[in-house]
Amino acid sequence: MPAVTSTPAAQSVEFFSADEVRELLSFETAINALEVALRDGLSPESDGPRLFADAPNGEFLLMPAQSGTFSGVKALTIAPENPERGLEKIQGLYLLYSSDTLAPIAVMEGSCLTAIRTPSVTLTAVRHLARLAPAGAELGTDPRILVFGAGTQAIEHIRAALVDFPDATFEVIGRRPERVAAMIAELGARAATAGVSVVAPADHDGAVSAADIIILTTTSTSPVFDGSLVGANAIVAATGTHGLDAREVDDALVRRADVVVEGRGSARRENGNLATTYDDAAWESAPPANLQDLVLGNFTRTSDRPAFYTGVGMSWEDLVCASAVYTARTHP
Repeated sequence: MPAVTSTPAAQSVEFFSADEVRELLSFETAINALEVALRDGLSPESDGPRLFADAPNGEFLLMPAQSGTFSGVKALTIAPENPERGLEKIQGLYLLYSSDTLAPIAVMEGSCLTAIRTPSVTLTAVRHLARLAPAGAELGTDPRILVFGAGTQAIEHIRAALVDFPDATFEVIGRRPERVAAMIAELGARAATAGVSVVAPADHDGAVSAADIIILTTTSTSPVFDGSLVGANAIVAATGTHGLDAREVDDALVRRADVVVEGRGSARRENGNLATTYDDAAWESAPPANLQDLVLGNFTRTSDRPAFYTGVGMSWEDLVCASAVYTARTHP
């Protein structure tokens, strides 16, 4: 009689729509999850390089990461011409796996995850830079925040900033005034941001000088303002570009600022904001602090110097956020 064999039942794979991701992953939840992961020993320096490949009219981007419980891959497309067509620049999916069996356990809409993850990482950095402000330069709940960019990330960074700065006032600068006006109208129509003060300043240089916090979410390949104008104790966060040939801030700002990066390895490979101020010798002898250093308090801000955080997006951040989404549904 032939031997009887059985095939193990396939594990079900749960799907999370964009609406479900947003419902389960508030900015506060994401920021707290990132902080916990970094405090518990997750090192940004253990993150592997992102994988890029050509795609029609853009690029494919794969971002694998692993942890003891979950592992995952974010599979995205980047279409630089899409915003001009009224479409999303970044689209894709997140695939979550059990680290124990490497069985897939969830698929999540990736654009929404990115839209929450990126500002959550930025505001994690801003939160801790604000807490480490020099004596006499502390921020209240109502700082003046200047945002460069008028796309999805600009909107989401404003929403994320309200977690720690609920009474902040916002100014928005973009290349196209009509897009800035549309963004301000959209924020005013959203329940979460209705009543928040958001305006487009007439004097751009004056807005830079007066801002307590400056957030850059552009796709610029060259600096968007004069770094010498930034206030002595202001916080600047640049997160809109990746690649050594793209940058949002100039050397004048980098040289006069206390600098923090997401991860030293990723910044050295991909961050154009630092490419002309940090050569190989500087990376080896005096590298900047990373996000884990900042969250653990292993960073000192200098009086009368701006603080500058810059990131390009890292795979571990998506895994932390995707894990939080999955856990929120399966272990509420």
